[in-house]
Amino acid sequence: MTATTVSADGKTRCRWCDAAPEFVAYHDTEWGFPVGDDRRLFEKVCLEGFQSGLSWRTILAKRENFRAAFHDFDFDRVAQFTESDVEDLLGDKGIIRHRGKIEAVINNAKRAQEMVADEGSLAAYFWRFEPDSRQLGTPQMASTSDASVAISKDLKKRGWKFVGPTTVYAFMQAMGLINDHALGCVMRPVIDQARRDFKRP
Repeated sequence: MTATTVSADGKTRCRWCDAAPEFVAYHDTEWGFPVGDDRRLFEKVCLEGFQSGLSWRTILAKRENFRAAFHDFDFDRVAQFTESDVEDLLGDKGIIRHRGKIEAVINNAKRAQEMVADEGSLAAYFWRFEPDSRQLGTPQMASTSDASVAISKDLKKRGWKFVGPTTVYAFMQAMGLINDHALGCVMRPVIDQARRDFKRP
């Protein structure tokens, strides 16, 4: 089974782009590009937590609603949410109304504040775990890695929730900590260049 597909525009992309038409734009403009902005990193780790047990298509379709509900993932504001805010969010049909996941975002916002105080930034923390690309296996052949296990274990020790190794691995793929575009995908060399140009925090 090939890991790539040829899209309608004739370009070869990761096969998962076939799953939904909106995936192509996400694949070409976001997935795997290195991220150093703390708010965007917090958004990505939260959305991956919401995705647990669901399809990414569902999350992507609701992303703007999530951004509105959680103040564009400003973790300083989200950390101040109360039980009343939780109840309001449970009534918001535009997001995933899962109490545990909603409460996890609020909890993780507080933990993010602590991380910034301890590490300087979320970016400085996560990029510290960047694995040596020469030690990575074939792209998209795994759902966890040594790095995702290590990050998950450390985040849980710090009190974060909904950050299991599989969720963290998906986060690593999305934020560009690794380039997991399939071999032969048109975006793989683009991401390689973006990662070379990216200034690590």
